[in-house]
Amino acid sequence: MQTSTPTLNPALRDFWLTPARNRVLYGGRSSSKSWDAAGFAVYLATQCNIRVLCARQFQNKIAESVYTLLKIQISRFGLTNQFIITENTIRHKVTGAEFMFYGLWRHIDEIKSLESIDICWIEEAHNLTQEQWDILEPTLRKEGSQFWIIFNPRLTTDFVYKRFVRNTPPDTIKRHINFNENPFLSTTILKVIDAKRNEDEDEFRHIYLGEPLEDDEAVIIKRSWVLAAVDAHKKLGIQPKGVKRIGFDVADSGNDKCATVAAHGFLATHVDEWKAREDELLKSAGRVHALARELDAEIDYDSIGVGAFAGAQFQALNVDHNVKIEYFRFNAGAAVLNPERQVDPNDPKSPKNKDFYANLKAQTWWSVSKRFRNTFNAVTKGEVFDEDDLIAISSECEHLDGLIDELSTPRKDFDNAGRSKVESKKDLDKRDVPSPNKADAFVMAFAPRDKAPTAGMFLSKRHR
Repeated sequence: MQTSTPTLNPALRDFWLTPARNRVLYGGRSSSKSWDAAGFAVYLATQCNIRVLCARQFQNKIAESVYTLLKIQISRFGLTNQFIITENTIRHKVTGAEFMFYGLWRHIDEIKSLESIDICWIEEAHNLTQEQWDILEPTLRKEGSQFWIIFNPRLTTDFVYKRFVRNTPPDTIKRHINFNENPFLSTTILKVIDAKRNEDEDEFRHIYLGEPLEDDEAVIIKRSWVLAAVDAHKKLGIQPKGVKRIGFDVADSGNDKCATVAAHGFLATHVDEWKAREDELLKSAGRVHALARELDAEIDYDSIGVGAFAGAQFQALNVDHNVKIEYFRFNAGAAVLNPERQVDPNDPKSPKNKDFYANLKAQTWWSVSKRFRNTFNAVTKGEVFDEDDLIAISSECEHLDGLIDELSTPRKDFDNAGRSKVESKKDLDKRDVPSPNKADAFVMAFAPRDKAPTAGMFLSKRHR
């Protein structure tokens, strides 16, 4: 069987062809890293019988893997009739080459038992931990086996950056590539990149030149804190109890998305996100209400803009389904709760809530941040806290990588009176950061309350 080499980025030819145990490809956005890896993997599969383990930190469904990238490249190269593509594997009909897809967090022990792996492709490897690497490295023991480690640098403190970029091990080829070496970019995206350079040089260098950040002191919630919270309930041996809640961030318009995060006590158990137009609020509200019925949970919903009408939809759905799902408005711009109370009750010099927070959104984000910090200290230092002062995220949640990114992105900001607030969506957009829908839903699921459910939510007498 003859198959021509697919069209890949010529700048990476030597990277793929140079013999090495570890291939480390990193750099900024729009640099063709993952597309090129998928293309070269497809080409290899047409030439020889290889087993490729496609891994990433969190993968709870096949759509979160590189499965789609491989399918697209197979189609682009006109090779669809050569492959058998099932719901969770891809195999070449003639060579027998096989692609498998695993999430490291949940399946690391299962991966240890896999045999005859030729290539372990770790996508979005910035979240790889040293403990996982210590397991993976000896697992690939076949002669000539390779690791493909591909990522956009996030923090200089990330294990993968320290291990493979700063202190590169033997038998490793590393390549830093950016958009300016990608010959396939459209004029449109080049204009977007140029606009980012003009708006914010530092952000441009991080996003498009792949320059890592320090553990960003400017953010409200540090990334290391969020990572420590993943499966913290298991690490600390604590079972969730108490109220079940769903935070619902309502899409406003354009490219915005709806998102929900469900929590049981201190544990986030479900994450969802979907596209919805302004005129589809009824459909979205029905989706959230169905989840609330399934989990026996209360709903905290964004009541600004389009979300202002969600309460009426929940009331109607309660009547239609003859249930009493409680729902609460969350107005991010509302006044702070307990305004006369001190931010830190244990510090007599601590300012009052009304003097420290600009609005309820800031108070909520800082409250969640404190719980993340407590969890980090409990997991890494053995400090002891009440369950209500901790926070955990189940690794079984979908969209987990995106949630981690969103929670650790918004920065501290201040109003004209010097009170703390959360970086606005407008300012995030200036940094080329999309709206953090999942993170907003997350903080709503853990937001403090001091009032009863929305008026009128209970069933009418004829439905009781």
